Amino acid sequence: MKLPRVLRVATRGSPLALIQAARVVELISGIHGSPRCETVVVHTSGDKAPDAPIERLGGRGVFVKEVSAAVAEGRADIAVHSAKDMPSGEEPGLELAAVPERIDPRDALVGKSLEDLLPGACVATGSVRRRAQLAWLRPDLSFAQLRGNMARRVEVAETVGAGVLAVAALERLGLRGRVAEVLDPATLLPQVGQGALAVECRSSDTALIEMLGEIDDGIAHAALRAERSFLAALGGGCSLPCGALATPWSSGTRPGGKVEKIEIQGMLASRDGHILLRHSCEGEDPDDVGARLAEEMLARAGGRFIADWSTD
Repeated sequence: MKLPRVLRVATRGSPLALIQAARVVELISGIHGSPRCETVVVHTSGDKAPDAPIERLGGRGVFVKEVSAAVAEGRADIAVHSAKDMPSGEEPGLELAAVPERIDPRDALVGKSLEDLLPGACVATGSVRRRAQLAWLRPDLSFAQLRGNMARRVEVAETVGAGVLAVAALERLGLRGRVAEVLDPATLLPQVGQGALAVECRSSDTALIEMLGEIDDGIAHAALRAERSFLAALGGGCSLPCGALATPWSSGTRPGGKVEKIEIQGMLASRDGHILLRHSCEGEDPDDVGARLAEEMLARAGGRFIADWSTD
């Protein structure tokens, strides 16, 4: 199968999504003989209800499924996603062909630092993962919902007092200067896939898969595989307070080098933050180490169902 003459790139229409798609187009354009790229903007169910909590809209995947469908149905050739928005399983007929370089996966406070937040202060975030971990650290804090585009989130966060946002999103939008404190993963473990991009295409497009391999970062891809494997083994989505961060080591000095070992940290919590578990695992295979971490964490929880932990 040959490459298309024009490569149609499906993406959401938000400012951040368009910047991310442009980065992938830039990388593809650097491949000798690559086709010209054309952006196809897709409106998702998550975009149509910008103020509703993510879990109420269906959780993980609300910003992905329509973009993926454009590829599956032939209206586009590749899809560019924020990896953190992707469900843990692959869509039938589609393949995660490339994960370009990953930027800072950490979370940040905008408005005020954690130390500067007075007792009873309000923190804006739409993430149950962030709320649970902050409630564990600071039971005195209260929380407000946070949705909308990144510029609006920053504005709301600074008005409320503080808000939690992804460093990668702020960086890509040129808003890194609004950060009051970058939160160490030891304090706040990030969402699965945070800071990474995922490039998806049809499994049957072998020539395209081979070309996209040229922009794949082996280290970033291995980390994402481990983190998604962790999430898949939990059977969870955005409604589940969980986080993970994988760190692969490679003997190679360039993207795509052979990964020799992976360490992954994981977190599971009740929605109110009263129960919080953290654990880590090491291994050689990304899929195995992520699944093993989930199994060990569930075993440490005494085999109880995760849903039983929630008291709110």
